Amino acid sequence: MLKVVPLDAAHLEGWAALFEACHCSCYCRYWHFIGTTNDWLARTAFSADVNREEHAQGLLAGDPASRGLVALSEADAVVGWMKLVPRSTVTKLRKGRVYGALDLGTDEGVYSIGCFLVHPDHRGKGVARALVHGADEAVRAWGGRAVEAYPRRSNDELRPEEVWMGPEQIYIDAGYTHIAGEAPYPVYRKDLGFRG
Repeated sequence: MLKVVPLDAAHLEGWAALFEACHCSCYCRYWHFIGTTNDWLARTAFSADVNREEHAQGLLAGDPASRGLVALSEADAVVGWMKLVPRSTVTKLRKGRVYGALDLGTDEGVYSIGCFLVHPDHRGKGVARALVHGADEAVRAWGGRAVEAYPRRSNDELRPEEVWMGPEQIYIDAGYTHIAGEAPYPVYRKDLGFRG
């Protein structure tokens, strides 16, 4: 049975171990990195510890840009991660060539699912699905009104590293609606309303 909770200091070590197990050196800093593509590639190749520390320090300082959810196994091991941040904190996403031309409305109250990471031993076992379902409660608790997702659409089967923004079908099954963008980069949103 999986448990989904917001990333906190108690789970930082397990979160870092998940990235290591997946051989992923970005530590979810891509959307916040300022520099050229070559600078980013050099940093992920040679300075992964900087990415890890930036994220950890942001989380400990209460920076909303470091928020996200972790999926915990029955043994309380971190087996999955989903970046879940206010859309206003991922300006790189909104200004990029893929989504920059789309009118997605105001950032106010909208949370973006930035990426997923699932431990190789736990893929295909519902971890990503559990994380998506956990987003509703977390975003409401953080004062948000909607969750937005940016999956990749393809007629061909995608490899795990190609669905780092989450599989499209998971969002459809969770009640998200296609609001903008076309293949291969549609945008989905789930309006949560306001808690009364």
